[in-house]
Amino acid sequence: MQPRILIIGTGDTKADELVFMRQKVREAGGAPIMLDVSVLGDPPYAPEHDKHAVAAAADTTIQAIIDSGDENSAMTLMARGASHLAKELYERDEIDGVIALGGTMGTDLALDVALALPLGVPKFVVSTIAYSHLIPPERIATDLMMILWAGGLYGLNSTCKAVLSQACGAVVGAARVGVRPSRERPVVAISSLGKSCLNYMVALKPELERRGYEVVIFHTTGMGGRALEAIAAQRGFAAVMDFSLQELANHLADSVVTSGADRLENAGRAGVPQIVAPGAIDMVDFPTWQPVPERFSDRPYHAHNRLLASVTSDGEARRGIARAIGAKLEKAEAAAAFILPAGGIQEWDQEGEPLHEPEALSAFVDEMRRAVPANVEFHEIPDHINSPAFVEKALSIFDEWVAQGVVPLGATEERATA
Repeated sequence: MQPRILIIGTGDTKADELVFMRQKVREAGGAPIMLDVSVLGDPPYAPEHDKHAVAAAADTTIQAIIDSGDENSAMTLMARGASHLAKELYERDEIDGVIALGGTMGTDLALDVALALPLGVPKFVVSTIAYSHLIPPERIATDLMMILWAGGLYGLNSTCKAVLSQACGAVVGAARVGVRPSRERPVVAISSLGKSCLNYMVALKPELERRGYEVVIFHTTGMGGRALEAIAAQRGFAAVMDFSLQELANHLADSVVTSGADRLENAGRAGVPQIVAPGAIDMVDFPTWQPVPERFSDRPYHAHNRLLASVTSDGEARRGIARAIGAKLEKAEAAAAFILPAGGIQEWDQEGEPLHEPEALSAFVDEMRRAVPANVEFHEIPDHINSPAFVEKALSIFDEWVAQGVVPLGATEERATA
């Protein structure tokens, strides 16, 4: 296989780098296809897809883009065209992977292109702001790969050549050996944290697999929830068991460990049935290597490792979280159910554990009873979220939805291989 790699960049300002990348893609065994997103100038090479094709894909012209106002509006329009064009090329089976190069402007465009392509299509961005908090979670495609464009401000040098060559080899290799997601069985998504905090998935996974479903579990430490939301928005799940909502609580507390403002919204918006529970909403995460935020300095503290630490929110903050959950569930356009485990919502909130705060938990439970909207089934159990009773309740709701046709029937071995 000779992977066809779409190389995206502004050829009028980064021609040397892009030509070098074209060479390295060829040397790695790929077939380079150049897509130019220049606005004012032209590259010194003939791209397979020029800036006029990009503008046309955005239903406009280069001159109109130049006249649009400023560099921000111009690159936003070019991003729209590049995204549409890349998606069309993929759907016509003309590309197998994408690599884009840029500073903040090029990265902004590249993120839109990556989001336009489905999970399993290799997407590599060489960026001067890789891993930066300038990039919001909702702009990051589920399987995006990034590398820091070290030494990449102006012209080729040995440092940036090392980076660019690695990136080109990586995207060609990914396109050659990557495995696209299978849909032989209906997919059920489950959100959770590490097994030491939330462990219901240990029992749920084999039970759902026995019923004929593929189970995909997302680790809700920021980007895990982002991936769940992105795939749900594309209707990639038969159902969602969203039982770890800590990222929502993090976002409300301005933590960097967030998956974006639309957490807990995309499944309902896309018409995907969802069973929801408030796992770990009492914790707020922050980097262990930073001081405890002053407003949480008197709260119970737990250091998970040298990267991630948590404090608890007080009762009043938990009431606000309950109302936010209710407001998001009210937007659901498909079947939704909420399980309220009144006995506790994460492993360390139990008696004798460091985050045990019964009064704050009681405040949340009280507010949550009022916050669940009328369009959502409400199920309260007296047990802890890590108890067998919680798993039994989740499965009973799920099984009832299957019987009603709300969730598609799982694939038996015969149906899965037919």
